[in-house]
Amino acid sequence: MKIRTIGRHSRDSLKNISRNGWMTFASVSAVTVTLILVGVFFVIMMNLNRVAQTIEDDVQIRVHIDVAANAQDQQKLKTDIESMPEVKSVTFSSKQNELDNLVNSLGEEGKSFKLFEQDNPLNDVFIVKTKKPTDTMQVAEQIKKSNYVAKVKYGQGKVEKLFKFINASRNVGVVLIIGLFFTAIFLISNTIKITIIARRREIKIMRLVGATNTFIRWPFFLEGLWLGVMGSILPIILISIAYYRAYDYIGPRLEGTFIKVLPFDPFMYQVSGILILMGALIGIWGSLMSVRKFLKV
Repeated sequence: MKIRTIGRHSRDSLKNISRNGWMTFASVSAVTVTLILVGVFFVIMMNLNRVAQTIEDDVQIRVHIDVAANAQDQQKLKTDIESMPEVKSVTFSSKQNELDNLVNSLGEEGKSFKLFEQDNPLNDVFIVKTKKPTDTMQVAEQIKKSNYVAKVKYGQGKVEKLFKFINASRNVGVVLIIGLFFTAIFLISNTIKITIIARRREIKIMRLVGATNTFIRWPFFLEGLWLGVMGSILPIILISIAYYRAYDYIGPRLEGTFIKVLPFDPFMYQVSGILILMGALIGIWGSLMSVRKFLKV
């Protein structure tokens, strides 16, 4: 397609947008509202996903070794655990380390436990991490059946609920985003349909003088594209400002905790690109739906 032809189609598509003022406003508004909601959900979901990944990465299995096990028995147990395909790593923690960690975690109150240093009642421990956090429960059950295992801890009950909550949150977010996406497509499709109906006589004349189907359709495709891109501008501005202020306020207050929010740069630039792309796809898809259904050329 020649550059001159592309320029003509672009001018025609922009004229169509200006002619259908109210429908253009309704379509752009629909895309704007949709992308604001999609953007907010997306930002929240991505940050929740990061928190979830941090929590998932911290999920581990603590295998308390039987006090009757000697060094050889411990090595055999470690080898058996490492041979499991789901296991990522196995780290040994002596009972002295376990006591030190207990003392440090309790602060001033933990000093009283130093009395047990001469007669440490704790077990040596293997700390096991799985390749996939969701395999934690399965691996824990397998380890329980091994010899010289006194106890296995992995937050039973809480871990299962955590994974269910994370999966449910992700699924709900995806469903909402898809629903909003199709709502905007429907509204843009209606705008293009009205434009086609209003220009049917002009389209017939173009057909009679030899215009190809592609030539007639291109302005409508571009019109949908402009509507989608225009609808993405305000969401990008509003979400960027809101996230910048939220990050500036929340970020310093979360330092030292396991909760980390995604930094403004490059996260918001990535979100902006995604919103522009989504706006363009919504517009083009809406145009395709109307052109196929209502433009019989």
